[in-house]
Amino acid sequence: MSATLNMLAADKLNGNNYASWKNTINTMLIIDDLRFVLVEECPQVPAANATRTVREPYERWAKENEKAQAYILASLSEVLAKKHESMLTAREIMDSLQEMFGQASYQIKHDALKYIYNARMNEGASVREHVLNMMVHFNVTEMNGAVIDEASQVSFILESLPESFLQFRSNAVMNKIAYTLTTLLNELQTFESDENQGIEEIGKCCYFYKKVP
Repeated sequence: MSATLNMLAADKLNGNNYASWKNTINTMLIIDDLRFVLVEECPQVPAANATRTVREPYERWAKENEKAQAYILASLSEVLAKKHESMLTAREIMDSLQEMFGQASYQIKHDALKYIYNARMNEGASVREHVLNMMVHFNVTEMNGAVIDEASQVSFILESLPESFLQFRSNAVMNKIAYTLTTLLNELQTFESDENQGIEEIGKCCYFYKKVP
């Protein structure tokens, strides 16, 4: 968490950099699986004698909201942080900043949507970089009034993958796996690592057989 806070503090929101700041903070929240606190209502406060099953959803939401607040406040200028530190939820802070600095742009939205629809990952490129780049463009469209739900975002990413990820994509579609963006990114990186390791092993075997007289 401290590394993320340091990264966010390096480029604080001052008003002029709102677009790039929002892209960064949204991407960070997605990577750390915290963004749900911006779109889901806080569960009802459980009674004192509530069971663990009833308490857990509220406790998780409250804990992750607190973490998201810390991320957002760490990325604000001192004046903005002071203004928003008394707000109870991360969503309140983001809504306030949107009202202060957000200005929808049709052209920006159009360009981001065009990128999303046409994005194709090149063979050999980093799947992490590719997915994060698409996340940034999803955030841009949302910031400018064109919300794409998470299931559709996952579909766009799967469709943008190259031939080497065909097995992964087919498995996801056939088994109707409901990935979140975070789990999708993690699974794709694991798949990429396994595939690269397999190629290396084949290369070693071929080299060995060539060396045998």
